[in-house]
Amino acid sequence: MKKSSSFSGSLGFVLAAAGSAVGVGNIWRFPYLCAKDGGGLFLLIYLVLVLTFGFTLLTTDVAIGRRTKQNALNAFATLNKKWRFLGYLTFLVPTLIMTYYSVIGGWIVKYFFMSFTDLLEYAGAGKTGEIFGAFVSNPTEVIFYQGIFMLVTAIVVLFGIKGGIERSCKIMMPMLFVAMLILILRAVTLPGAMAGIEFYLKPDFSKVTSETWLAALGQGFFSLSL
Repeated sequence: MKKSSSFSGSLGFVLAAAGSAVGVGNIWRFPYLCAKDGGGLFLLIYLVLVLTFGFTLLTTDVAIGRRTKQNALNAFATLNKKWRFLGYLTFLVPTLIMTYYSVIGGWIVKYFFMSFTDLLEYAGAGKTGEIFGAFVSNPTEVIFYQGIFMLVTAIVVLFGIKGGIERSCKIMMPMLFVAMLILILRAVTLPGAMAGIEFYLKPDFSKVTSETWLAALGQGFFSLSL
């Protein structure tokens, strides 16, 4: 199969970048941290850090990529051979992330299949904790669904940037947007939704510590996929 070494256009790159950033770490972690670390104040700190540190690092990443036309492993060595070790570090970090993200991906695959059977029935009965506990306590089942996730990921990567990553993002990112829109509409129409939004966004100065700034900075890295 023929692989493309670059994206066909800006849309493909933007969707791929968004797909890299908008993941499980943002969908559940950001609201959790925002509610735990000061609500609207955490949101403000997060935005400040994203627009300063985050924006600077993001533009640097993009500039290095456009200048070298290389992947993260080889880009730094292309600029200067003495920076080759930075390329190895950029390769090591996503490798470590994959060790746990692939497990979570397997969970998602499992829940996807269960959504066509009895998952909603168990959720309505308040038994989701029991279902999850039984699933993760079965190593064979966990590894099986993790394997499915890794196989699909490998197939996408094998087709290259244009035929694999870009094409899949053009399909899956609109699907994710629709799913998120449905989730948001459902959430804001639940009983007590306004009280939850107030708790989520109301500033609470008593919860802001030095760890809040570190959490916001780390979340910024998640959001921009730096």
